[in-house]
Amino acid sequence: MTRCMVTGATGYIGGRLVPELLRAGYGVRCMARSPGRLRDHAWQDQVEIGQADALVPEQTGAALEGVDVAYYLIHTMGSGRDFAGKDRAAATIFASAAQDAGVRRIVYLGGLTPADKPSPHMRSRGEVARILLDSGVPTAVLRAAMIIGSGSVSFEMLRYLTERLPVMTTPRWVRTRTQPIAIRDVLRYLVACAELPPEVSRGFDIGGPDVLSYGDMMRGYADVAGLPPRVIIPVPLLTPRLSSYWVGLVTPVPAGVARPLVESLRNEAVCREHDIARYVPDPPEGLVGFRQAVDLALRRIKGADVATRWSSASTPGAPSDPLPTDPDWAGGSLYVDERSRPVDAPPEELWRVIEGIGGDNGWYSLPVAWRIRGLLDRLMGGVGLRRGRRDPHRLRVGDALDFWRVEEIVPGSLLRLRAEMRLPGLAWLELTCRKENGRTVYGQRAIFHPRGLLGHLYWWGISPLHGLIFGRMPGNVARAATRGGPASCR
Repeated sequence: MTRCMVTGATGYIGGRLVPELLRAGYGVRCMARSPGRLRDHAWQDQVEIGQADALVPEQTGAALEGVDVAYYLIHTMGSGRDFAGKDRAAATIFASAAQDAGVRRIVYLGGLTPADKPSPHMRSRGEVARILLDSGVPTAVLRAAMIIGSGSVSFEMLRYLTERLPVMTTPRWVRTRTQPIAIRDVLRYLVACAELPPEVSRGFDIGGPDVLSYGDMMRGYADVAGLPPRVIIPVPLLTPRLSSYWVGLVTPVPAGVARPLVESLRNEAVCREHDIARYVPDPPEGLVGFRQAVDLALRRIKGADVATRWSSASTPGAPSDPLPTDPDWAGGSLYVDERSRPVDAPPEELWRVIEGIGGDNGWYSLPVAWRIRGLLDRLMGGVGLRRGRRDPHRLRVGDALDFWRVEEIVPGSLLRLRAEMRLPGLAWLELTCRKENGRTVYGQRAIFHPRGLLGHLYWWGISPLHGLIFGRMPGNVARAATRGGPASCR
């Protein structure tokens, strides 16, 4: 079996490449400075894990022993004054260690580096590519522009700017052309490079079928996400440094991470060749276009399973999906109100209250506020609270429950409701029953994914009311369970 080693497995690309290599039948070793960060991945028990710092030659050499194909996915995002020096040192150590270990191929994912005045970030990536190509080990360098997928820093920056600003004054780089590529196509190329002929040692430009300006991408994102058309007004005054501060202010992407990306946006990033197709033919359906890639990246927030993305589960999904190890700011904005309370009653009594919620039994908190919310929903054309419930004691998936819909139910432990009221976003309410240190515990989590600026304003505007409603529920539910079951609180 061919054994592959993936560096940067805790990062965006590496964390998605590992399961693709496993599915393709390769043995996988992950090289990580902090192996503990891999524990939340569903595949962590299917791989070897080698603890190594890329700047320590002995550790890197040991991690490469017995490896056939080594994926170099280490990038310094322009942090610190000598980031280029660290990139250079790590690549030099890796190249030498790979040759000494008898590695038969190196695969590196770099960037589309312009010939004219590249940014420091892109210049460093180009230097790393040259070091690896000169290693004496056959090397494939894949040069990509913007990668479209949930968790990609450049995609998250596009997401937040577009969703939060219906009217934008933007720097001149909004007109710069680029050739974005879907994460699934990037991974397809990376996996296929493991089988390139040994005589192939060179760089390849990779990109999707669309060449767009950044402004085009913002407009396209808004259209796919169902947002109103964005108004984009370019201004010539914002330098890359000021632009990165502006991005850091408007979005949760840290300014230190945004700055190297913004600096890169000054230069056109369009493929000059498509030679990779000689060795990795395009799929019959073609490469994934920009709009389809955005749609794939957003599908979790369009579908019924969005609430599980922010749970502690680490089930594998599609390459475009978020991962538990992505940064907190990746995957789009999400507001969560989470509470729990011990209950002096057996779990089955608590579950009776949870499953009996709504309808004539009410919602265990401020009945007047719930009625007002239901009335407002009806005035806006929604269903209000009039639907009640099908059965006073039992629920099943798909049941209407006032202005909620039962999305998931695990008898005795979980009830997840999806809001069907009129909202500028998507909302869920999860109620759980569990045993913890010998005690029954009630858990409650309200989740809201805003849609556009109006969604953010809605959440912050209604937060005081949410505090009153959701804050009272745990105590009232606990008292009802202690009394032996649901009682009307409408």
